[in-house]
Amino acid sequence: MSRAPLRFFFDYVSPYAYLAWTQLPALAERHGRTLELVPILFAGVLNALGTTGPAEVPRKRFYVYKHTHRIAHDLGVPFVFPAAHPFNPLLALRVTAAVRETEARRRLVAALFSAAWAGGGGLVEPERVEACAASVGLDARALLAAARTPEVKEQVRLNTEELLALEGFGVPSLLADGELFFGVDSLGHLERFLRGEDPLSLEERERLRTLPMAASRV
Repeated sequence: MSRAPLRFFFDYVSPYAYLAWTQLPALAERHGRTLELVPILFAGVLNALGTTGPAEVPRKRFYVYKHTHRIAHDLGVPFVFPAAHPFNPLLALRVTAAVRETEARRRLVAALFSAAWAGGGGLVEPERVEACAASVGLDARALLAAARTPEVKEQVRLNTEELLALEGFGVPSLLADGELFFGVDSLGHLERFLRGEDPLSLEERERLRTLPMAASRV
């Protein structure tokens, strides 16, 4: 029986998305799943929900930077903060969306995440994105041209809307058999779910979904 793929919604701007990425290919393989890489614009999610990202809240921003360094240390993965953050990831997202073939997209995503978060020189400037694409054997100039087309721009927008329709609110988000998991710290819960050992029953999930609020600050 074929198993549904895991859908990974990500934005290169998120260090948590990078940290999740370093673990996901092996996780998917352990459970006999393919991994679908879905680039979305995190800023678009924030705008749709009328909220702010963690790097836009000064106190939270500093904590996130320390927190992600500590997680990277625990995972044993390379981690070098970019020269400035947040940065504009849109070109990298669009170039990723322009690559349709699964393995080619996987190579490109690995190169772009490394450029952003593993000391690879960043990915804001077009020449850096172009260099990443070329480094994994892709036609970099053709991809940068494709990233400027309405079709590719629309694809990133549709990907973002897909996450919102799933009641997603941030990155990294993982969709597994209709259940959405958020954050690098949820990967253990995802694995338990894939093993059929989720402690939440369908009935309890539905009860929590409709749980009434007893107080409001508004």
